[in-house]
Amino acid sequence: MSSATASRQEQHTPMMQQYLKIKAEHPRELVFYRMGDFYELFFDDAKKAAELLDITLTARGKSAGEPIPMCGVPFHAAESYLARLVRKGQSVAIAEQIGDPATSKGPVDRQVVRVVTPGTVSDEALLEARRDNLLVAVHAHNNIFGIACLDISSGRFVVLEADGEDALLAEIQRLNPVELLVNESLSLSRLESRSGFRRCPPWEFELETANRLLNQQFGTKDLQGFGCSELTVALGAAGCLLQYARETQRTDLPHIRGIQHENRSDSVAIDAATRRNLELDINLNGSEDNTLYSVLGTTRTSMGGRLLRRWLHRPLRDLHTLQGRQQSIASLLQDFRFDPVREELKQIGDMERILARVALRSARPRDLTRLCRSLTAVPTLVSQLRAIDNQHLQELADRLGEFPELTNLLERALVDNPPMVIRDGGVIAPGFDAELDELRDISTNAGDFLVQLETRERERTGLSTLKVGYNRVHGYYIEISRSQATDAPVEYTRRQTLKNAERFITPELKEFEDKALSSKSRALSREKGLYEDLLETLNEALLPLQTCAEAVAELDVLATLTERAIALDLCQPELMAEGEIHIEGGRHPVVESVLESPFIANDTRFDAQRRMLVITGPNMGGKSTYMRQTALIVLLAHIGSFVPAKAARIPMVDQIFTRIGSSDDLAGGRSTFMVEMTETANILNNATERSLVLMDEVGRGTSTFDGLSLAWACAVRLVEEVRAFTLFATHYFELTALPEQYPTAVNVHLDATEHEDHIVFLHAVQDGPANQSYGLQVAKLAGIPPSVIQNARRKLAQLEQKVSPVPVNGASPAQPDLFSAAPEPSPALEALKELDPDDLSPRQALDVLYRLKTLEKS
Repeated sequence: MSSATASRQEQHTPMMQQYLKIKAEHPRELVFYRMGDFYELFFDDAKKAAELLDITLTARGKSAGEPIPMCGVPFHAAESYLARLVRKGQSVAIAEQIGDPATSKGPVDRQVVRVVTPGTVSDEALLEARRDNLLVAVHAHNNIFGIACLDISSGRFVVLEADGEDALLAEIQRLNPVELLVNESLSLSRLESRSGFRRCPPWEFELETANRLLNQQFGTKDLQGFGCSELTVALGAAGCLLQYARETQRTDLPHIRGIQHENRSDSVAIDAATRRNLELDINLNGSEDNTLYSVLGTTRTSMGGRLLRRWLHRPLRDLHTLQGRQQSIASLLQDFRFDPVREELKQIGDMERILARVALRSARPRDLTRLCRSLTAVPTLVSQLRAIDNQHLQELADRLGEFPELTNLLERALVDNPPMVIRDGGVIAPGFDAELDELRDISTNAGDFLVQLETRERERTGLSTLKVGYNRVHGYYIEISRSQATDAPVEYTRRQTLKNAERFITPELKEFEDKALSSKSRALSREKGLYEDLLETLNEALLPLQTCAEAVAELDVLATLTERAIALDLCQPELMAEGEIHIEGGRHPVVESVLESPFIANDTRFDAQRRMLVITGPNMGGKSTYMRQTALIVLLAHIGSFVPAKAARIPMVDQIFTRIGSSDDLAGGRSTFMVEMTETANILNNATERSLVLMDEVGRGTSTFDGLSLAWACAVRLVEEVRAFTLFATHYFELTALPEQYPTAVNVHLDATEHEDHIVFLHAVQDGPANQSYGLQVAKLAGIPPSVIQNARRKLAQLEQKVSPVPVNGASPAQPDLFSAAPEPSPALEALKELDPDDLSPRQALDVLYRLKTLEKS
């Protein structure tokens, strides 16, 4: 501390000096400073907290001559306030009283006992039950980004590496961390706006330090056994992450027992734009309504819900694993075996998070009763799985295990409905511990004991004036009148002399006094000790208990996907290492779930001679739904789920790309068209022949000619060079000429018809190009005023009279040859130049463009 700072400190009261010292050690956190039954905040912390929590900002006297801004929250209600702060991305340092007020000279000693940050919380009230609460760290070297991910509420610790910033952004989008630690030497502007973004100094990512910390944590000599020793960049991030978690928790982290390596090549790559467009668990409006997760997420446990979300965001390419999941679902379907399994799963609590709190010594009594009920249900689940002839389900039964001794211990130790916290007592069941029962008995039955003692001593001594009493100064006593006091037994020791009586104490009464006066505090202390012993015993079995929790979560997801297969009429797809995509009667699971009318199912077929579907049809005709349903069916197959179709054959794809819709990236300074082109470039540069690509309305963000030219060129690259499975939706009708030059491109359209000046969408995919766009009819449906529609019809008629499509090189008007135009008579040149392209439809404009080009050449 500098001399100037020390001088300023001396101007404050001793209590405020103590606070300022703690605050100086935690400049980025709000400091909850314990004052009796309240946590108080001062100065700028108070102003910020009052605004975030909408509580009253007041003042607490003066310090250094100035009023001290102050606000506070009750100690017993602190969790609800912490939850609100954490959800807003704010971290809190909790400073507790650790000294004894009775013996302290000056302010009671206080110190920070834990730091609550968005990524390191474990308290149930601070967490979303069905969403992972992830802390992520990012390091980089030579454009290789190391990513470490920790869920401290379950102990799951993962590392991976990503090649390039786009791949990094895709992974961050997938993980969706609540707190992000980034090496401050990196320039990652697209991540800085994320809530919970925090820069860390480069030395916290040093590999040597990371290896030492990780080996110390896991009790190993090296990391070879975890299969990640070569991931030097990711391990640097993992070291920073572990150190941060330790510093905030201020305790050991015994539930973090290993580290997993996620290889990006083992999963289907999904970039950030695709994850957003497919609305896996967050829709385009930012909520969970009408998402794939909302349709599938009927898991019985919270940890199953979190695992299902992880499966959706990381579809696998491991055929063996996926077929194992499929076969498990098929086995559970037989005779509705999934039904009793799901019924039993209802009894199981959030074991993952309960065990994490057990490891951190922060588990509450009701956590342990929920754990007890969960362990009681496990043997039934094991017996249900043992009755099913399926290898994967048998392996799950092995992983579930059984814990009769622990279950019996918890049943004997805990009352059925314990209080929220141990500090109030009443948690340990009667009969579990003789010493505790005796202390409780003394505390609750002290009056009965004294009455019995008085009666017994009167009879034994024959002293009629003998009575037993108590006062705060002298404690318990036997009082005898002065006239009978001389006859008191020899074991009576005089304690106090009064005017008309003598007061005595006996060894028995002294022993009772010692027990009675301290019995309540001793009972509570004994109960706390027994509770800590329970936590210690559970920690000794932590690893098999965590394995059991993981197995329960996986069983829950499999049983849920089985139930969904029946409820949503899903079929088991045929999975292949490679080959064609063939979907018969495919449906969009989310759209179907909200429709009141039957969903119109459609086929999708790709093979060696059919790599691109050029999709035309009216707006609202179902093009985007058809494209998205294909992607979702392929994705569901890659998590091992059944799919919404009559039948399906799905090969292992390496990536799913979408280029659907766009908006301005104001923070990044990118226009809508720039965003569109960036996403398109990512697809063209990274897609392979084993990728699934969805392209919707490429080029619409710029002028007609530029957009059409770009759309054509992108389509040509995809169909000729990349050869990906491509769904290419467009309103540029000229693209329907692609199949004439590229046989692996095929035209399809979504049908619609007019009836009495109204458009009727048939939503059925038909071969060939659409013959009409129905733009004005759709505008009418949208509520455009009739007068505007009529005016538009007149203008359309004028444009169609001005320019009619001209066959080029013998091609039909519907499919002009865009690259080999025949010469035209030169007198038409000036007339064509007078036309305004903005007054023409895209199809008419293209005709004019190529006529102009050929006329200029001639």
